[in-house]
Amino acid sequence: MKSLLLVAHGSRRAESNDEVRELVSRLETNANGTFKRVACAFLELAQPSIPDGLRQAIHAGADEIIVVPYFLSAGRHVVTDIPGEVEVVRAEYPDVTIKLAAYLGAAAGIVELLAGLAEQV
Repeated sequence: MKSLLLVAHGSRRAESNDEVRELVSRLETNANGTFKRVACAFLELAQPSIPDGLRQAIHAGADEIIVVPYFLSAGRHVVTDIPGEVEVVRAEYPDVTIKLAAYLGAAAGIVELLAGLAEQV
């Protein structure tokens, strides 16, 4: 089973974390069957953690997980922290394929998306 795990930073503000969960719900609706499971995890300040989110996907039957960092730039979290958290679970479950996608800010459509937002004002 193929699963998508959207990784966000996490916030002390519960509403911000709920916003990520709502985004995941919309992603799941639009996955068009590509992913049997879509969930989120947080780097810090909210649950589940990245390792726990990966483990939950595996326990739900995932044999391939795509981790998508919901971050705008390639700072320390994207370059070091998230890959490190992913590696912990890769070592625990060597038979599960865990792939790290590009972070949001590197997406091909980000320029058009930002320009579209500006045009809506």
